Amino acid sequence: MRDLKHLIYFEDLLQEANNELVRKAKEDGRLCLGYTCYFMPEALLDLPGCFATRLRAPKCTSPDMASYYMSGRTCHYGRSLLERALEGGYNFIDAQLATETCTVTCRFQEHLGYMDGVINNATFKTEFTDVPFKKNENSIDHYEKQLKIHVLDFLSREFNVDVSDEAILEAIRINNEVNDLVSAIGDFRKLDNPTITGYEFHVITLVSMVCPKYLIVDKLRETLEELWSREPDDKPNYKIKVLLAGSENDDPDFTKLIESCGALVVADRYCYGSLEARGHINVEPGDSPLRAIAKHYLLSSQCARFMEQREMRNRKKVIADYAKEYKADGIIVASNKFCEYWSYERMIDSIVLPRDYGFPVCSIEKEYINTASGQLRTRFQAFVESVELKKIQEGR
Repeated sequence: MRDLKHLIYFEDLLQEANNELVRKAKEDGRLCLGYTCYFMPEALLDLPGCFATRLRAPKCTSPDMASYYMSGRTCHYGRSLLERALEGGYNFIDAQLATETCTVTCRFQEHLGYMDGVINNATFKTEFTDVPFKKNENSIDHYEKQLKIHVLDFLSREFNVDVSDEAILEAIRINNEVNDLVSAIGDFRKLDNPTITGYEFHVITLVSMVCPKYLIVDKLRETLEELWSREPDDKPNYKIKVLLAGSENDDPDFTKLIESCGALVVADRYCYGSLEARGHINVEPGDSPLRAIAKHYLLSSQCARFMEQREMRNRKKVIADYAKEYKADGIIVASNKFCEYWSYERMIDSIVLPRDYGFPVCSIEKEYINTASGQLRTRFQAFVESVELKKIQEGR
């Protein structure tokens, strides 16, 4: 297929956390608010004079210093973030809006707040928000109060940010514009012969999360317009289509590795993916903007930390429904090593999805930094061959 006009530019933006557009927004006088989890609503971090950036650790190869503080038996993702912080890679952020969700990222964010000199920024502060483990009215009430105290009141008190309902509505509008653009781009993956690869879409999704939205939205619009006239290859260069699910995955090269083995990634139900992170936020009649945000982020999440039986069962159905919607032939479930929530989830997915929904599953455990690409390639190639054989046997 013809190369996407902005793909190389997007790739360059992902080479470092403090990328060109982040630096431009800082020069414009905007506050940079870091976060690591879907439960810290982007829409509250894009208030007037602010912008959100979801933290990553690009090019981190060996988190040796972080392992001293967090031990080698914790998730590589959290350690890689701390390693980058210790190297001075996050000195540009003015505040870290943390969530009490994943234990390892909590530890990372605690180190940011309590270790002297980790963030060399005089304005830097960290604030924690508690997130419920259930989805009901009481949970929404609690979450809304937490967001009021630990995000809105914090930003107003410490940085004099406008947190009025009008400001929140405008932030919702900005987020919805980006969310709708990314979702529309992702819809091209539903075609019988998709006109965008999983790697390209992964890059686009990440760019929309780590860059100031007001500086990236025009290029997202241009990319969507470009896709309307993009012609697919005459002969598809993939053998099967797969849905990729799992824990933190902010490495497009991991998606590229899968696709190099003949499996086109057409859906992304993982942390840092677009499903459900790029959903449209609706403000229902009678709800305040903050209430609408609390309901949207809590109820839409398919995070593995929700452990009620009905939630666990529903997550399998959601993945299966996405696989059908995007015409996937199989599902790859990947968890980061030592990820507590997703290690259980991955095991259950590998049993329930084939048994109850008929989807072949490739279950793998990986490091945040992919140093074992040879072993992963072997696993993916074997999975592609098995699914391809199954399709032939079924006459598809």
